[in-house]
Amino acid sequence: MGTNPPNLHNIPKEGSPEGHGNMGKSLVVVESPAKAKTISRYLGKDFVVKASLGHIKDLPKNELAVDIENGFTPKYEIIEGKEKVVQELRRAAQEADAIYLAADPDREGEAICHHLAEELTRGTKKPRPIYRVMFNEITSKAVREAFKNPGSINMSLVEAQQARRVLDRLVGYKISPLLWDKVRRGLSAGRVQTVALRLIVEREREIQNFVRKEYWTIDAHLEASKPPAFAARLQKRDGQAIELPDEQAAQRVVEALQDAEFVVDSVVTREKRRNPVPPFITSTLQQEAARKLKFSVSRTMAIAQRLYEGVELGEHGSIGLITYIRTDSTRVSEEAIRDVRDFIARRYGPEYLPESPNRYKTKKEAQDAHEAIRPTSVELTPEMVAPYLKEDEWKLYQLIWQRFVASQMTPALYDQTTIEVVARGKDGGTYLFRASGSVPKFEGFLKVYEEGKDEKTEEDEELGKKLPLVSPGELLKLKALEPEQHFTEPPPRYTEATLVKKLEADGVGRPSTYATILSTIQERGYVVKKGGKFYPTELGMVVSDLLVQNFADLFDVGYTARMEAELDEIEEGRRHWRAALEDFYEKFKRDLERAAAEMADIKRLEEPTDQRCDKCGRPMVIRWGRHGRFLACSGYPECTNTRELAQADLEMPSEEMAEYCPNCGRPMVLKRGRYGQFYACTGYPDCKTTRRLDSRSKKPDIPLEETCPECGSQLVIKHGRYGEFTACSNYPKCRYIQRKALEMPCPVCGQGELVEKRSKRGRLFYGCNRYPECSFVSWDKPVKEACPECGSPYLVEKRFKNGLYLACPNRSCKYRRTAEVEVPAEVQ
Repeated sequence: MGTNPPNLHNIPKEGSPEGHGNMGKSLVVVESPAKAKTISRYLGKDFVVKASLGHIKDLPKNELAVDIENGFTPKYEIIEGKEKVVQELRRAAQEADAIYLAADPDREGEAICHHLAEELTRGTKKPRPIYRVMFNEITSKAVREAFKNPGSINMSLVEAQQARRVLDRLVGYKISPLLWDKVRRGLSAGRVQTVALRLIVEREREIQNFVRKEYWTIDAHLEASKPPAFAARLQKRDGQAIELPDEQAAQRVVEALQDAEFVVDSVVTREKRRNPVPPFITSTLQQEAARKLKFSVSRTMAIAQRLYEGVELGEHGSIGLITYIRTDSTRVSEEAIRDVRDFIARRYGPEYLPESPNRYKTKKEAQDAHEAIRPTSVELTPEMVAPYLKEDEWKLYQLIWQRFVASQMTPALYDQTTIEVVARGKDGGTYLFRASGSVPKFEGFLKVYEEGKDEKTEEDEELGKKLPLVSPGELLKLKALEPEQHFTEPPPRYTEATLVKKLEADGVGRPSTYATILSTIQERGYVVKKGGKFYPTELGMVVSDLLVQNFADLFDVGYTARMEAELDEIEEGRRHWRAALEDFYEKFKRDLERAAAEMADIKRLEEPTDQRCDKCGRPMVIRWGRHGRFLACSGYPECTNTRELAQADLEMPSEEMAEYCPNCGRPMVLKRGRYGQFYACTGYPDCKTTRRLDSRSKKPDIPLEETCPECGSQLVIKHGRYGEFTACSNYPKCRYIQRKALEMPCPVCGQGELVEKRSKRGRLFYGCNRYPECSFVSWDKPVKEACPECGSPYLVEKRFKNGLYLACPNRSCKYRRTAEVEVPAEVQ
């Protein structure tokens, strides 16, 4: 499609496109009011533009609504609450001479149009022509062209969407009840969401099972005849890569090279080119907005939809600022390329314009129906539209605009220098050191835009590192040899950006569905996001394990990708949707029957422990409840004693990790309100986003110089639901918890010692550590001091409005006196 004129003032406020056939009063139906408002500007008074507010029909929620025996025929109904919308559209259709359906140009949009066509023609006596119009951008020219050349509804697209909807309904409706029966009610399984959860769980297990390995590096700090000084890293010994597994190996090399001569062996300088990246497709926009703007995928898609449908630009009215946002093609129209090349030459100069346009390959399986995501007019610069956009809209538009402009600019150039230095050691070995550095020579596309990265690369380390001018054979002065200890690192947890990248690379789902997938697994409590990274909850790990064990194929990454490919074949008309569903259901039915008989019942499973019930003395076991795992007496139902586990089963991040607002991308800060701590956006009052502090998060353990009396491991201070406690670092193999002692003997048995304890509700109390042999307990803190009036062996602390008192625990004795409060030495 074409682009807008070069400035806002040239954009027409209304128009009268040359229509198809009879252009009397016509009804145009789109999905949203914003889109309707923008389009109506370009169509003129002979058109009535109304919004369907998304889908008008769907499968009902309270039944399967798929007739499996009758070729998987779906039973669609008007969505609850949409009856008035449909009635209004029917009335408008009866008054129109023609109906134009202008939903988004994708599977979902085609299904919306199909259902609209069914409902708007139902029961009508006078047939009206129905046209399908599509545009890649909502601009005057694109809309006019679409209405000049309307088409018809593409049933292959409708059937592809219908197949996906039926497939997802079968999986969710058939498997979710198994989870209700085996784990707890309210859980759900999804064909694609479970695969995403599986990836997060498997990554967590990789991290948990990762064994760090020590290794060492050695840097030689050298000086040449000309500055600057530089560092070169040891790479080889006698032509072979060298490994230094421990400090002893590193020290042997250091000693061997202590008096060695360091000589330049080679110097290589070459020009390095860094090419621009292609304009955004849906998935890369989601990734980059997450990296640079800290936007969630759902937030990115919501803002991009507004920019596509139209934004009010003051007196110029509503204008679509970007092209269609659901695309996996990097193709750009020839007219848009001409416009951006002209803009680059004028704005940045001819040296930033390549001789011919940059062309980018689209991946083989991509649907090439739509262009890449780009501004509808490159002349609508971020600075020009800034006064009319909200902050988050402007940030995303700037990102899209910069990426598109940079994609048609020249490469960035660097001078990369690599110096290799050799030294002969006392041990007779020849050691090779290497130093690399890159110096920018021409910024090229980087003048406008640089792509974000999930991790630093070797290229990043070299950038900006200057090396001296040296010649082969030059003797260098050794300033120091620096051995340094390192440890291998486990793979990083997924962020929204890296998970989207992984899903796309594996062909799982479609970028247009990623926002829903990531939102669902968080809403279900399967994962939590901390510091921008996904952590599976205990519930998420249990659900993932059960589903993967019982439906190995269905929730396999490769199988899910093959199903996506089959949906594409249906869309292209190469496969019938009913045949695809029959092939799927044949095996799915067998897996369902087997899972119903063999799936483990988590609610009935018991995991033995070495702990004893503090009420009846029987062994305690770990059971599963609605809030996760807990300790319960094995004597149930005779004994109903339960207790929380001493530590969360999953490693969670500390509260100090960076949190970012999912709505505007600003940092979140920890605040305290009437209901406790919560995260709040620093953009208040412009952004009022808050998030409850997850009670499952905990601070890192603090090691102590004490050993566990049961297994000999190091004791640590842990942070639980009710504060700090001391426990064994070898949890869960060792479950020892050190009770805080009061350093006074039990006043009842005389053999035990008094310790702090907590009730099920978290209330602090004091008891004998010989329980259940000794049953002494006290809500008030005992003090090792006899009562001077009745001779009680101890007093207790009591707090009243007027201060802290020591009182006798005997009710018949009225002794009470003010307690002396010790003042810490540092404040005296």
